[in-house]
Amino acid sequence: MSHLFLFASELVLLLGSVLVFAISLGTGRGRLAAWAAGITALVNLGVCVASLSAQGDLFCHAYRVDAFSQLFKCFIALGLAAVVLFGGRLKDIQADIRPEYFFFLLLGTLGLTLLVSSVELITLFVALELSSYALYLLVPLRRERPGSHIQMESAAKYVMFGVVSTGFLLFGMSYLYGLTGSTYLLEIAPALVQKWQEPAALAAMVLVVTGLLFKLAAFPMHLWAPDVYQGASNETTAFIAGVPKVAAVAVLIRFLLCADPSSASLSLVLTVVSIGSMFFGNLAALAQKDIKRMLGYSSIAHAGYVLLGLVTLKAAGYAVAMFYIFGFVAMSLAAFLVICQVSENGENVLVEDLSGLHKRNPLAAFIMGASMFAMAGIPPFVGFIGKFMLLSEALRAGYVLLVVLAAVNTAIGVYYYLTVVRVMYFAESGDRPDFRLERGVAVTGVALIVLVTLLGIVPGRLLDASLDATRAPAANVEKSGAATPPQPGF
Repeated sequence: MSHLFLFASELVLLLGSVLVFAISLGTGRGRLAAWAAGITALVNLGVCVASLSAQGDLFCHAYRVDAFSQLFKCFIALGLAAVVLFGGRLKDIQADIRPEYFFFLLLGTLGLTLLVSSVELITLFVALELSSYALYLLVPLRRERPGSHIQMESAAKYVMFGVVSTGFLLFGMSYLYGLTGSTYLLEIAPALVQKWQEPAALAAMVLVVTGLLFKLAAFPMHLWAPDVYQGASNETTAFIAGVPKVAAVAVLIRFLLCADPSSASLSLVLTVVSIGSMFFGNLAALAQKDIKRMLGYSSIAHAGYVLLGLVTLKAAGYAVAMFYIFGFVAMSLAAFLVICQVSENGENVLVEDLSGLHKRNPLAAFIMGASMFAMAGIPPFVGFIGKFMLLSEALRAGYVLLVVLAAVNTAIGVYYYLTVVRVMYFAESGDRPDFRLERGVAVTGVALIVLVTLLGIVPGRLLDASLDATRAPAANVEKSGAATPPQPGF
């Protein structure tokens, strides 16, 4: 029974996926599938919160449930619940395939949930592919419009970049196995540190990190993001924009814990990635008119900010990176909630389409405004305190130039985020219609903004939890030198 509790979140998602699949076998059951997905998402969120303190190993020690994995699972569950609640109508998905849409959404979330607990290379790869293929299939499900096949083009780019990233990842994993003779991260870590002076060790870690940068939409694996954001339906983009990035940060941290923490070469690689992500994302976002495409470039810049914490190769830096990605999920979901409501029939929203939003729907304007302020790094929201702590950790580790460049990029980002606020509050609405938020959508939006604000005002509890969670796998890695071979288990 204790093993079932450790695997409770995964079981809920698996059972929910099977239920929605069964519903999809009939016709005209889109509404029923939406209800089933919504209930599954909310139950999963409750189970994740209830199992925050759960600890144990499953499946011959290939699957670890600890404070680290459970914290990530909570925010993955939050992302799923929010998207289902505010995007359940699926305006741009044909009614006859909506059950299949919810099936792939739940299946993708299951893959991401499995991913953050996987501590063995083959298990990790299977979970990664499960999540990836489900997301690949969500993108082309958008309704076709006459003369436009943008969703197909976006899906093709998504798959091609995914294939390339998988190649990098597998190549790096093969090096790790060749160097250490194990597929278990706990056994790879001490063996890899001992062989860190060999060029193959650094090459293996760089290849693995490069493969995982695809999920994070970071330079140089970033070019898919703006096209997929623009081509996918608004609800799909809302999910892809934040939730997979949470799992990507979790897996990156697990692999970086296997590296030599004093490695200047690995830190240099991560520094270049961070700088490239920030500058490319922010400068390209300045010229965008489509708000989803703008947020796509913005997400690349935010990946660069997350890497400010990872570049330190220290537990404190990892904890702040975790905190920031958690805050980014809430900020991003709030923005996409408004985009989904402003879009009348699921079409893309231009920045100018938000003109006069404060008159058309004051609550929607407030939610979007708070999200933009948070992403720009303006207090009292989580974006400010998150960036401040990332810069502080990088400065404490001696990366002065990186901190200066990150501060410059923050200033660049303020311009295009506040442009959205200016359009909402100071531009005339013209003939654009008023609209109302459904009660569930309004409650979800307010809850997200409350979360974004609370994390900015009182970040201590989540920061402490992130630091404790990061120290747990680090301590396991330190003990793993004397670890016994995995024994058969559940």
